[in-house]
Amino acid sequence: ELDQENKWTNFGQLELIQTQSTSAVTSVDFTNIKEDIYNVHFMTLTNFGFFEQSQNMGFRFFENGVLESSSVYHYAFQANEVGSTTGEVKATNSNLIRLDQTGSQGITLNSYAYFYNLGDSTKYSLTTYHSMVERISSGSFATSTGSKFGGGLLPQASTVNGIRVLTTGSNNLSN
Repeated sequence: ELDQENKWTNFGQLELIQTQSTSAVTSVDFTNIKEDIYNVHFMTLTNFGFFEQSQNMGFRFFENGVLESSSVYHYAFQANEVGSTTGEVKATNSNLIRLDQTGSQGITLNSYAYFYNLGDSTKYSLTTYHSMVERISSGSFATSTGSKFGGGLLPQASTVNGIRVLTTGSNNLSN
């Protein structure tokens, strides 16, 4: 009976907080993330497509309702791609936590990310993620199709109460 009324805690269970679909937008905001209840959040991005030369896709955080868009984020990822393009990318003082960057091809991105300490004003907010990227050029996989394992942080103690998924170019996200 307690389980049916959602009053029984099953550790490890997930609660769906919010679902969003995108169409002709450059960003998607998740602003009701229950940061006062959960210290770990899980997000999936499914079939996100975008195209523009050198356009980044990534995350930004809302601190007490205000979007942090300054160059304060840090990130790093290991890329494992088709062909010879494999390596590590790191950045400090970035204006986002980067998931991927397009080249001359459009991409489809699928990813999952964990976010930690978002509601704790005494700790840095962190994320880890794994992304799979498909790039198509002339009907076949481009050399930069592959996966990325990475993470990032907002290196300032604050209460994060929202997440923005965005592209830095003028083209829109779609899924």
